[in-house]
Amino acid sequence: MSDLFKGYKGAALETLKKFNIRVWSEANITSSRGEFTGIILPRAENDDDRHIVLKLATGYNIGITTETITDMKEIGYKEAHYKIPEKEFPYTPELPNVKLFGTGGTIASRLDYRTGAVIPAFSPGELYGAVPELADICNLTTEKLFAVFSENMGPKQYITLAKAIGQEIERGIDGIIIGHGTDTMHHTAGALSFMIQNSPVPIVLVGSQRSSDRPSSDAALNLMHAAKTAAESDIAEVLVCMFGPTSDEYGLLHQGTRVRKMHSSYRSTFRTIGDIPLAMVDREKITPIKNDYKRRRKDREVKITPCFEERVAMVYYYPNMHPDIIDSLVDNGYKGIVIAGTGLGHINKPVYPAIERATKEGVAIYMTVQTLWGFVHMFVYDTGRDLMAKGIIPTENMLPEVAYVKLGWALGQTDDLDKVREIMLTPISSDITEREPYDGYLIFQGGVPEMREFIRGIHR
Repeated sequence: MSDLFKGYKGAALETLKKFNIRVWSEANITSSRGEFTGIILPRAENDDDRHIVLKLATGYNIGITTETITDMKEIGYKEAHYKIPEKEFPYTPELPNVKLFGTGGTIASRLDYRTGAVIPAFSPGELYGAVPELADICNLTTEKLFAVFSENMGPKQYITLAKAIGQEIERGIDGIIIGHGTDTMHHTAGALSFMIQNSPVPIVLVGSQRSSDRPSSDAALNLMHAAKTAAESDIAEVLVCMFGPTSDEYGLLHQGTRVRKMHSSYRSTFRTIGDIPLAMVDREKITPIKNDYKRRRKDREVKITPCFEERVAMVYYYPNMHPDIIDSLVDNGYKGIVIAGTGLGHINKPVYPAIERATKEGVAIYMTVQTLWGFVHMFVYDTGRDLMAKGIIPTENMLPEVAYVKLGWALGQTDDLDKVREIMLTPISSDITEREPYDGYLIFQGGVPEMREFIRGIHR
C-alpha cells in the first residue's frame, strides 16, 4: 500500500481516493455528524476499513465513519513523524544518579507508522527532549530490559529485574525507576518487594494511564515525581508512584505489597488497600503520610532472592464453581493455589473434595478475600473451619495478587510446605498488617447529597 494512504483499506481507502486526501494531510471533513478539522492519521494494520482517523487540534484522535462523510478538503500537508526531539542529557556532579529500567510501559512516546499506535521513547536523550525538567532532578541513565505489554510481564521478567536492580545497587546508584505498564504493575511491585529486601535506596515503579501524545497525559508528571522520589526520598522500599487525585496536584507513593490498580482509565487508578499511602510527592517536595517505613542508607547491602515457581494459580471463587477447576490444576502439576474467597474466606461445599485431594497431594492452598479490604476469618463459620481442616491456610489481609506472587516466590525457594507456610505468614514489607487504619477504608457513594456537599467543599 502506498504511503499516501498508509494503513487504509476498503471503504476508508476508497473515501480518501475519492476526495484525493493523503495521510498526514490537514483536512476539513464534512459529515452528517458535523464538520471536523485535523490531521489524517495512518491506520493500524489490523484496524477496520470503515473509519478515517483524525487528530484534532486538541491533541485527541477521533474516528469518522466513512458512510457519514459527504465532503473532504485538504487545506495543508506536513508529514508528522512524532519523533521525540533528542538532546544530550546533561551531567551535574552535585545531583543524585538514578537508573531507569524500561519494561515496555509508555513514559514518552512517538507514533508507530506500522500500527498507528504510540511506542515508547526511551533513551536519556529522548526522555530529556520530552521531559527536560528531569535534568534538574537527577543524572539519568536508562536500560531497556524488555519491550512488552504489562500483561506479558511474568516470573522471568521479575527475576531479571531483581538481578539487574541488585547489580545497580552494588555499583552505588542513588535510586531506581522502573517504567512499567499499569495493568499488572501491582503484581510486579509485589514480586519485587519479596525478591529485593533491605534495599538501601528507593525502587520506584511508574507508568502512565494516558500516552504522551494526549493533552491529558500523566506520563511526564508521573516521571518527574518518580525521579524526585528515586533521587531524594528517604523511603528505601519498592514503591508505585502514580497520580493521587485525577488532577495534576500531586502523586502518591504506594507500598509495593499494598497497592492495586482500581480503575481502567482514571489517572488516579492506583490505591493503597488495607492501609494508607506512604507519602505524597509533587515537583517541589515529598511529604510523608506515614513514618513507619524503611529509610535510605549509605551502605550497599541488599538481599536479592530471585526465584519463582511458575506452577502457581490464582482462582477467583464464584457461586456454583465446580470442583474440576481445582482438579484440573492438580492434574496439570500445579504446586500452589491462591483462592480469592467470598466474605471472610469461603467457597462452596461441592469443591471440598477437590480441595482435600489437592492438599493430600501436596498442593499448597491459601485463602484471601475478594473484598480486598478486610481480613480472612475462616474460624467464624463452620464452612471456614471445614476448609482449614482440609488444609487451606488463611493469609490475614494479604491482597490476592500479592499472595499469588508471594506463593510463587516461596515455592521457588522450597518444596517443604512447612517452610512455605512460614514464608507466607511472615510479614514482609507490610504484606500482612496487624490492623487496618480507621481512615484507610473510605469509599463513598457518589450521587448522594452528603457526598456532593463534600466534593463541593474540596473542588469548586
